[in-house]
Amino acid sequence: MAAPKTPLPKSSLMGILWDIQRKRRFISSDDMTKIAKEFKISRTELEGIITFYHFFHRTHAGNFTIYLNNSIISRQSGFTSVKKAFEKELGISFGETTEDKMFGLYETSCIGLSDQETSALINFQPFTNLTPLKVRNIIGQLKLGTNPSEICSVPKNNIRYVPEKNKAVFMKPYVPGEALRKLRKISPDQLIKLVIKSKLAGRGGAFFPTGMKWEFCKKNVADQKYIICNADEGEPGTFKDRVLMNKFPGLMIEGMTMAAYAVGATKGYIYLRAEYFYLKDKIEAEIKKFRKNHLLGNAIMGISGFDFDVEIHMGAGAYVCGEETALISSIEGRRGEPSTKEYFPVEKGLFNKPTIINNVETLCAVPRIVNMSLKKYLKIGTTATKGTKLLSVSGDCKKPGIYEIEWGMKLKKFLKLIEAENPNMILFNGYAGECLSSADFDREISGENLLAEHVQFQWDDPIQYARKMSAIGLRSGGSFMVFNKERDLIPVFENISDFFVAESCGICAPCRTGNFLLTKKLQKIALCHAEESDLEEIKQWSTIIKQSSRCGLGKTSTNCLLTGMLKFPNEFQKCLLAQSDFNKSFESENVVSDYDTIINEIEQVHE
Repeated sequence: MAAPKTPLPKSSLMGILWDIQRKRRFISSDDMTKIAKEFKISRTELEGIITFYHFFHRTHAGNFTIYLNNSIISRQSGFTSVKKAFEKELGISFGETTEDKMFGLYETSCIGLSDQETSALINFQPFTNLTPLKVRNIIGQLKLGTNPSEICSVPKNNIRYVPEKNKAVFMKPYVPGEALRKLRKISPDQLIKLVIKSKLAGRGGAFFPTGMKWEFCKKNVADQKYIICNADEGEPGTFKDRVLMNKFPGLMIEGMTMAAYAVGATKGYIYLRAEYFYLKDKIEAEIKKFRKNHLLGNAIMGISGFDFDVEIHMGAGAYVCGEETALISSIEGRRGEPSTKEYFPVEKGLFNKPTIINNVETLCAVPRIVNMSLKKYLKIGTTATKGTKLLSVSGDCKKPGIYEIEWGMKLKKFLKLIEAENPNMILFNGYAGECLSSADFDREISGENLLAEHVQFQWDDPIQYARKMSAIGLRSGGSFMVFNKERDLIPVFENISDFFVAESCGICAPCRTGNFLLTKKLQKIALCHAEESDLEEIKQWSTIIKQSSRCGLGKTSTNCLLTGMLKFPNEFQKCLLAQSDFNKSFESENVVSDYDTIINEIEQVHE
């Protein structure tokens, strides 16, 4: 009798689902039966996993699957005309597939190309700066059998500004392995102390001290530890990590390897968002180079016991997976739902083992600091926030793109640098961030000012800070969207609210239901049907959502709306005062009364 077959590890599930999706364009019922059997899980559990992710389909998605970005910068850059052009050329509406299954049209949220809108992905190849004419040409070539990879755009890095040479941290020449080779003279403890002294804080949005996180993980003894690079850059308006991975993929890998050396990890994962599929081959090629040059693998650089390797794990379209517990669940082959934090990942993370999770920019900073020396690094920036910051700029400015600025730059100076056009509102740190008005333009971009709520006590009480900020793993820490004085801001808030409704995992009622109700209120305001009581209810509901949601998505989902109402009250008030076809004095009883009077008169005539 044959021994029972060992089920496949669930961590390989996402890869298998992607193989099927890309090959057949959907995951069929027969596929599900086979997969469930191989992994020894129920079909119900499997279907729950598949339907959780935006880019897995249960029906045919078209041989050419088109995803058009519908975030606010795209909508203000020609989205409507481009959308109509796709529908005209293919004879279908968005959400549909052509009869011959050749094309499928879908909308999606930000794809990390906000500086090159309107943009789309076709079979996960990027197409930027789209116009109706470009759409016509693209569809024509695809119908002739051209592969999207042959005609796709090459996304520009658009690096617009770098500090003077001796102050640049990220955007300067890079030699793979240069920082790693210095580890021969530095112990793991010394490396951790160096990172602590640098005051490097997480650049994914929560700004937790990187060195302290590494130190906590180092102290937790285990037979296995993991390093995860969070490359799930899903915050609308953010694309700095895309540029880093495209320009310096080795810098990210080197940062992961240095983290592994510091804490004693042997395995690493790059959780790459599906929207960056086109970067996967480039990163994998760099991983191979690192292995060939003994910068990955066993006994790295001849250091006994220094064993570490990296692999890429593809996301599948779920913004909430930017939250670290949701990301861990996704790698483990489950729905990417956030969990309650009984333990921090540095205690029990991936597969219940101590795990470091840092984002791309944070990991890239470590090799740079080691190379330039701590002394030089500490001379850059402000007292609380050292070094430089990468900002993703888009919207109403003449120079959208990537800016590496020294911490402490005044907002007014930065607006001049990007050539902002008549700026009114700045959406700072993405949809989960906050709104800035002209009253903020004299403030500086630093931990002591615009980010003061994040860093005010992180160094004095890191455990308290960790507990406060553990839910805010979704903020981008680098998105900068400009809206000029000609823009109506209510559609901006509608787009943000729609985004959070679509991206909520649905596990808790405040986020799932609360954000849905807020969208209805915003629609009412946009139609000029709202009253003062509606604004008060928005504030009340927003506060409830922030305070009672389970994870960072809900807790930060109303940040922009609340700060927008506070700083731009006229945008909301003008909708209350505007004329519309909605008659607030309408009373159904009066109408019925008039009707009854008419009927009585008619009856009297007949009598």
